[in-house]
Amino acid sequence: MTGRSVRIDPRNDAARRDLADVRLADRVFAPHYAAPVDYVLAAPAPLLESRGTDAAPLAQLDTGDRFEVLELSAGIAWGRAPALGLVGYVAADRLKPLS
Repeated sequence: MTGRSVRIDPRNDAARRDLADVRLADRVFAPHYAAPVDYVLAAPAPLLESRGTDAAPLAQLDTGDRFEVLELSAGIAWGRAPALGLVGYVAADRLKPLS
């Protein structure tokens, strides 16, 4: 990375302290990067702001919507809903791999 730091918006740019989308590697430093894996919603699900049980919903995703998974852990997927340009968490049991 060269030049000045770039401000990112974690609602739109998939970057956390521990992990970032590899497509942001030229703008964001993170200890780990992940390449997105395409999934689709098998059933409607909320896109959540955080992984907690009291997480605020950012949007409602519909069956068939695409979701780019960057991390899958403990039944929760973190990634990006490209149609909305939003980053958040989705229950993993609502997703199926894109075939």
